[in-house]
Amino acid sequence: MRMQGKVAIVTGAGSGIGSATALRFGAEGAAVACVDLSIESVRGTAKAIEASGGQALALAADVTDERACARVVEETLARWSRLTTLVNSAGVRPVAADVAPPGDEWRRVVEVNLTGTYLPSRAAFPALRAGGGASITNLASIYGLVGGSMAPSYAASKGGVANLTRQLALNWAPHVRVNCVCPGVIETPMTEKLRLDPAWTETVLKKYPLGRFGQPEEIAAAVLYLASDEAAYVTGVALPVDGGYTAI
Repeated sequence: MRMQGKVAIVTGAGSGIGSATALRFGAEGAAVACVDLSIESVRGTAKAIEASGGQALALAADVTDERACARVVEETLARWSRLTTLVNSAGVRPVAADVAPPGDEWRRVVEVNLTGTYLPSRAAFPALRAGGGASITNLASIYGLVGGSMAPSYAASKGGVANLTRQLALNWAPHVRVNCVCPGVIETPMTEKLRLDPAWTETVLKKYPLGRFGQPEEIAAAVLYLASDEAAYVTGVALPVDGGYTAI
């Protein structure tokens, strides 16, 4: 199994890409601390891992709270004594694709998506450095690489995640590898409202050479590769997994 012996923290593990990643890690042998804002949402993921014979811990934490991030690392270490892997999957999208979002909406999106990637990484770094063979994988977006239909707050926050990934990869080498995955539109609860609009779906799908939106499990597979020892020589990468969107 590709994650045998690994101990992982996965944020945003209550649904969507985070949940799919936590489940895949558990199936591949990792012990997984499943983190989300609501303990109710993340218990289901942890129970599913345990039901399949894996080890899991459900934790509620706000990734924009520095003390909460430190507590997640402490509780993970208390359970398994080491930490090798962090996946920063927690994120939000704007309420509307506003071309000029109000300040409070801007701050909410940037705080969760960008600060909520940095603070867990900072909290985890000492334990990851001590654990050996460590990695961080962040979830950015194609809209952090190119322009598109999302609001400026989302594009800015995800572009920040992509560049933060590169910078941390340089700062923390050779102790911790840091990469990010840049998904296209994925069929998750976060995108459901958008996908229910036939006009939006028809317009956006024309930009995808593979002719469909992605599945959470397809992103989890990319995260698995970057977090595994198979990617031991990979760091500082922003990997699009987007059905060809950024190839156009």
